[in-house]
Amino acid sequence: MKLGNLFRKHCGGAAVATPGNPPSPSTCHGATGDFVPAEPQPLDDDPLTKLRQQERYALIVKQAGQWETHPQGQAILAAAREMLDRQMVLLPEGLISLPSSLADEVGGEEEDVHVAPGMIDIHAVSNARFQHFVDAQCYEELGLWPEQSWPHLIEMQDLTGYPAPRFWREGRHDARFGDHPVVGICWYEADAFARWIGQRLLTEAEWQMAASWHLRTEANILRRFPWGDAMDQTRCNVWLSRVGGTVPVTAYPNGAAPNGVLQLIGNVWEWTASEFEIKDFEGHPIIGEMPMRGIRGGAFDTYFESQATSLFRTGQIALGRTHNTGFRCAMDLTV
Repeated sequence: MKLGNLFRKHCGGAAVATPGNPPSPSTCHGATGDFVPAEPQPLDDDPLTKLRQQERYALIVKQAGQWETHPQGQAILAAAREMLDRQMVLLPEGLISLPSSLADEVGGEEEDVHVAPGMIDIHAVSNARFQHFVDAQCYEELGLWPEQSWPHLIEMQDLTGYPAPRFWREGRHDARFGDHPVVGICWYEADAFARWIGQRLLTEAEWQMAASWHLRTEANILRRFPWGDAMDQTRCNVWLSRVGGTVPVTAYPNGAAPNGVLQLIGNVWEWTASEFEIKDFEGHPIIGEMPMRGIRGGAFDTYFESQATSLFRTGQIALGRTHNTGFRCAMDLTV
């Protein structure tokens, strides 16, 4: 089911960033002269070849039975599995303790969550990778979106009124920042993309497991940061790093988690699949006017070290399309 002509009427005028939600200097480039639109990618008419061009490798693997009689089925299936092996690593099993109160103090109330083994993307989703989703006109495919988000799809526009991330223009990302994490997308956009490629968003517990490496071993090690227990601004992109904007998703290899996952701390906050549920200092549930989802990890403009750790929890309105929030994808081992 498609939205039809709902997105055909583009507004031509540029949107204006609100004072409390400024665009990132490295991802927006609002001045027309500074913007280099990414070139469209021609796609093959063959459906399986098209899936490969769109980098929907997990979906190819999930649909393996459909391609048994395809002339190139076995070759493309093998290539898809190889690409998944390159872009994803194992997320180990473990037990995570999520603080359940704003009063995050020693001995405070926590919820223990078991994390099953799975697969996690090494990199956050980039602008170039998200471009495939936009080019496939996925904003018009209602089947990708929960029904409660349908009335808001018309608002998910770029600076020129096209259905795309907030800081793009005419449905294109800035080619100079194709390898930077996509931002200006709400939770629903992140969730729809993940399902479109055959994957999903991480839960908060899975994200914390990846960042803290809290394994079920005799050592019982819990890392405050993916690389250890001390903040090191040379291993991540936070305010102290003095970068001032996003960097490529492949940057800071020296800040990787033990399994090689990059930028769990800094660069951009990451949407999670989990609803953000927290209690106030008196133990009462905090209920907002709009649904919120957990975001983790801090961003390039995160000032306080305590907010850029493997344990810090916060949330964001699910429809928020901020300049410093992106996402990465995960997958179950059963695929």
